[in-house]
Amino acid sequence: MYNTQVLRKAAFLLIIMSTLSISIAKFKSFKKRAMCLVIGFFFFLSFVTPVSALTFVLPPHGEDIVGHVQWTQALPGDTFNKIGRRYDMGYFELVEANPMINPEHPEPGSIIVIPSRFILPPKRQGLVINLAELRIYYYPPHRHVVITYPVGIGREGWDTPLGPSWIAEKMRNPIWTVPESIRKDRAKEGVYLPVKVPPGPDNPLGGYAMRLKQATYLIHGTNDSQGVGRRSSAGCIRLFPEDIESLFAEVRRKEKVTIIDLPYKFGWEKHRLFLEAHAPLQRQSFPNHLTIEKFIQANRTKAAKIHWQSVERVSLRENGIPQVVGYLKQSMEPVASHTQYKNKKWT
Repeated sequence: MYNTQVLRKAAFLLIIMSTLSISIAKFKSFKKRAMCLVIGFFFFLSFVTPVSALTFVLPPHGEDIVGHVQWTQALPGDTFNKIGRRYDMGYFELVEANPMINPEHPEPGSIIVIPSRFILPPKRQGLVINLAELRIYYYPPHRHVVITYPVGIGREGWDTPLGPSWIAEKMRNPIWTVPESIRKDRAKEGVYLPVKVPPGPDNPLGGYAMRLKQATYLIHGTNDSQGVGRRSSAGCIRLFPEDIESLFAEVRRKEKVTIIDLPYKFGWEKHRLFLEAHAPLQRQSFPNHLTIEKFIQANRTKAAKIHWQSVERVSLRENGIPQVVGYLKQSMEPVASHTQYKNKKWT
């Protein structure tokens, strides 16, 4: 999941530091110092080196899950925004996965769950943006991979529109022509925006932007990374600066875009059925029998035995991590071995 440039630098540093450490270790008085040097390097690679994109090989036909959950330790002065930037995770993704941790002041050394395991949305073509998940998935043509990034979306009252779209225009160093609606809204707060904002550090579009067919909506960078992984925009989709630069280079004009709002995703991994639950943008009840049965019918190759208590538990927890809620009918195994249920209800 580390990009190529980072891996090359890491390999080069590892060779140099390992050679140096072995040489120094010959002298007994320096053994501890050499060990600290090597450990420090691995600490740097694990905790400080940023990830600019999460890229996964697509799962086999009939399966839906990619990635794996990771863990890290909070560093002094860390926040969820800083940790998210290192692991290419959004703010609320980390909040959902770590509900007992203070996102602004995590205790140094505390264990932080990185929820980098995903059930892929049903549509797998072009760009797919799941608003409830605050995440975008890109399926490059002629490559058997998916690339995914956290995003910021429209705040309440400025909702990002749902439905099909496409990339109508690509712009480097874009000029932000401020919509009249935004200028009026900010004027109520005493902030008077110009008609146009030139490229530069004050431009909220960042260095790259891609216009959707709905002319006023963009997929763009940002000059404030704290807005990524939150409902923070006036309807546009915003990415970390390094992420939009990477995506901009990959995506072509007229690339298809699908915007969905799917807080509950179901997916298969071998004989197990998983549910990934996020806090809905609008409060709604957790998936009922009919919702899941529709998913099962859409995937006719597999018939599932579903544990409804697990569905309810995962839906209420909303931690954004795929968890088992059922099995193939011909392959029954206990769900969530760490949890005991006195009355298991299977359908």
